[in-house]
This record gives sequence, C-alpha cells and structure tokens, in this order.
Amino acid sequence: MAEYRATALFELDAPGEDFLKGRYSRGHTVTFGGGFELPATASHHVVGPKWAAPGAVDPEEMLVASLSTCHMLTFLHVARNAGFVVSRYRDAAVGVMEKTAEGRMAVTRVTLRPEIAYEGRRPSAAEAEHMHHQAHEECFIANSVKTEVVVEEVEPAEV
Repeated sequence: MAEYRATALFELDAPGEDFLKGRYSRGHTVTFGGGFELPATASHHVVGPKWAAPGAVDPEEMLVASLSTCHMLTFLHVARNAGFVVSRYRDAAVGVMEKTAEGRMAVTRVTLRPEIAYEGRRPSAAEAEHMHHQAHEECFIANSVKTEVVVEEVEPAEV
C-alpha cells in the first residue's frame, strides 16, 4: 500500500469580498507530499472569470492531467518492455464536463491524443493499439475513475 498526500489551503483575505453571497476569489494553493506548491482555483466555467484565480489550475484540469500523465508513464513502461524506444511523447488531452443521466455535473470523458516519436523500429498500428490498451488497463488513475478515457494516437509532426 502507498499513500499520497495533498494539502489544499483556502484563506478569505481580500477586502471587499462577501463570502455568504458567493463573491470571493476561489484561489487557493495545493501543496503536494513532496513539498511542491501549486496555485489552484475553481474553474472559470463554474464560477466565472471574476472569481476564478488567473494563472491557477482547476480540479478538472488536474484530473485530465492525472489521466494523461498516468497513461503516458504506463505507456513508456509498456513500450520499453516491448522493445520500443520512445524518444518523445506529447499528449494534448481534452476533458469534457457535462451533466450525467442523474443530472450531476461530471468530467464524463477524457480524450488522450498522444503524439509519439520512436528511435529505431516503430510499432505497427496493431502493436501501438495493443500497448495503449495495456497501458490503460495498468494505469492506476484510469483504474480509479469512472470517466471514459479514449486514446486517439496522432502521428508526430516532422521536425
């Protein structure tokens, strides 16, 4: 078993804000177990740009990033075990938040769009699909959420 820690800290400290009327900045910090501190906020899609902190990441973005990086790291491991050398992996992941059938808001789908460059032999389309499937099955974060995760690998642009 492993434990992972994050501390979220919000403080109402801006003059003129009215907490009870919902007129306050949603800016806060998240400090991770290793000591890294990240500026965070509620999504501007949820609270509007006036109350979302500029230059901060929101929980929905963190979820998309968690799914993307977990898949990437697992894919790198799977590719290495299959004898492929990944020289670059870039993913422009997109999450969609919408109402569920129960009427609740949720991030219902995350589409991963990895662009992968290899040194030496490239996997066939079937090999790449198999490695993505295996990476998805082994990704700890994907195993932890009910959000649909779709992988649409794209060809890397020539440099």
